[in-house]
Amino acid sequence: MSIHSFRRAAARPRPDADPRFAGPELARVATSRTASPAEEGGDGGGQGPSGLAPAAIMALGTFAIGAEGFMIAPLLPRMAEDFGMSVPATASLVVVFTLALAVSSPLSTALTGSLNRRSVLLLAMGVFTAANLAAALSPGFWGLMAARVFMAACSGLYVPAANALAGALAGPARRGRALGIVSGGMTLAIALGLPLGAAVGHAFGWRATFLGVAVLGAAAFAGIFLGIRPAAGRGLPSAGLAERLGVVRQAPVRRLLAVTLFWSIGAYETYPYIAAWLTAVLGFGSSEIGWTVSMWGAFAAAGVLSGGALNDRFGSNRVARVSLALLALAYLALAAATVTAQPEATPLALGAIALWGFAVWSFFPAQMARLVAAGPAEQAPVALALNTSTMYFGFSLGSAIGAAALGVQALWAIGLIAAAAEVVALALDGRLARRRR
Repeated sequence: MSIHSFRRAAARPRPDADPRFAGPELARVATSRTASPAEEGGDGGGQGPSGLAPAAIMALGTFAIGAEGFMIAPLLPRMAEDFGMSVPATASLVVVFTLALAVSSPLSTALTGSLNRRSVLLLAMGVFTAANLAAALSPGFWGLMAARVFMAACSGLYVPAANALAGALAGPARRGRALGIVSGGMTLAIALGLPLGAAVGHAFGWRATFLGVAVLGAAAFAGIFLGIRPAAGRGLPSAGLAERLGVVRQAPVRRLLAVTLFWSIGAYETYPYIAAWLTAVLGFGSSEIGWTVSMWGAFAAAGVLSGGALNDRFGSNRVARVSLALLALAYLALAAATVTAQPEATPLALGAIALWGFAVWSFFPAQMARLVAAGPAEQAPVALALNTSTMYFGFSLGSAIGAAALGVQALWAIGLIAAAAEVVALALDGRLARRRR
């Protein structure tokens, strides 16, 4: 999302700010509503006057996590062939990963709340790196499945800890920019993870992609170890389960999370099966699939990067609703392409994929901005963490539904079900808008 819009939403003072959701420095600002110059800048963790260098270091970790999560989609057919399994059965690697992340993230974050945040980041990234090495060397499907479960648990622990530490070290005035930088790692992964995974996987085999992510993870581990001083992560309380439930009980947050759930169901009902869909419907080989997913990645990057600017100009509510509507249309076009004869099917499908890539991620910055604005500024990391868990739960449901449709060769249903999920999300968003009036 736009760093400036994130900054305005996350850093503005609120009269109902709850100091329990902040570190000591943020709590003082939340209570007094006036920050000293030192507080506004944050201590930066010893990283210089801007206080944003730690966020840039942690963004390398979110990039590695995002790349691992997104790169697997174009490789599922090849992995299925290597394991002697069907694509729907192999897709359980996606279903289990996303479900494990959704369930483990709030639990692991609460259980490690008393630990030094820097130590938590090192633990999460260290195990994540080792799990990618194990995946690359796994002798069979179940070894890879176990490695991905560890990756999921570490991903769900790392991202909330990185957001919390980056925001606290940057200080209230720079909290929005710090969160934007950490999220920027995931933005790059959205743009590059799919095409890089396709290129590397098809050139060197799918195991090479896990080796590449392990290298990224090792670099992130070294950056955190060398670039953030040990004392930086101390004394930062983490919201426990009770605080998280308190945020969920807030009606505006709960309704926004419902929109996220159906958006994510539609997004992952299609995404993991893009390679199999392109082969079955358009007869594409590995080269054409690589170009197509690169196009999807380019439009996804345009969506997530322009989404913030559109949010600044038109408002987050309008951007979210238009994005959902365009996404539903894109999925309907995908469904139509399955029953359209060539040569018309190819341009229809490619246009739908381009619109899908843009719209699915132009929604995301607007939704993040709405969640940040839904409550006190200091609860923003908690709201965003809950959004991540909800999103991955939706990813799990969507990928399971898509696998079932693919398993019975109902290729037309993949786009149609995804469109239905986005229509539900749009309807829920409409109810939310009416309640605001």
